[in-house]
Amino acid sequence: MSSPIILFGIELAAELNAATAARAAALPFTPTLATVLVGDDPGSAKYVAMKQRRCAQYGLGSRHVRLASDTSTAELIAVLIDLGADPDVHGILLQHPLPPQIDERAAYDAIPLRKDVDGTSSAAFAAAALGQPGHRSCTPAGIVRLLDHYRVELAGADVVIVGRSAILGKPLAAMLTARDATVTVCHSRTRDLATHTSRAEILVAAAGRPGLITAAMVRSGAVVVDAGFTPGDVSEEAAEVARAASPVPGGVGPMTIAMLLAQTVDAAQAVVGSR
Repeated sequence: MSSPIILFGIELAAELNAATAARAAALPFTPTLATVLVGDDPGSAKYVAMKQRRCAQYGLGSRHVRLASDTSTAELIAVLIDLGADPDVHGILLQHPLPPQIDERAAYDAIPLRKDVDGTSSAAFAAAALGQPGHRSCTPAGIVRLLDHYRVELAGADVVIVGRSAILGKPLAAMLTARDATVTVCHSRTRDLATHTSRAEILVAAAGRPGLITAAMVRSGAVVVDAGFTPGDVSEEAAEVARAASPVPGGVGPMTIAMLLAQTVDAAQAVVGSR
């Protein structure tokens, strides 16, 4: 069997970022993303800092709000409401995960749909599920864009997603269903996971469990998308069975941030269009 096609997100993200920068420069104001971080988790702080650097790199403004780890849900919601009302802020990102005392769903739903450029609110999920206007969850949107770029046929495809998180597995299932794929969502309670994954024409691993997907769990010639963190949910041997596979790092990750920036500019352009 020939070597699999590598679904690189780095080059595609660079193209998307260049287009985003051009659109940002054409606006009569600087499109601005507000990031909100609750607590002092090092990983979260690193991701937020990276997003701020990307904003500066591609002509977007950024504003950062850092809150104490003991912040209450009511205090967080008040901050999000203020940002939602600020005309100089066009997109809002609330960094996940949140401390245990925070009602995550209430917090995400405090972000207005027009500024929910990370696609985490209930309204954004409903819009994706129903095919209505709205910003899509960034990682799923990046995966769909990556598959389109490599001309992976979605209509009629048998897709299995391993992972059912509200920011990845569930919205991705909605997006792919809207593209006429037949989608199965698997999770920690799924019996005999390999039975499902081994029949998939397109397999998306999004469980956050390194090496979960082994070669025996992959259909020969399948397209495999690894949405896990480094070192990835898909073993090296499993990726070699595939017709095409995304690497970790360099696959889905760059697309996530590219979609975030693009949707921030989309939100800013909508402001111009409404004037």
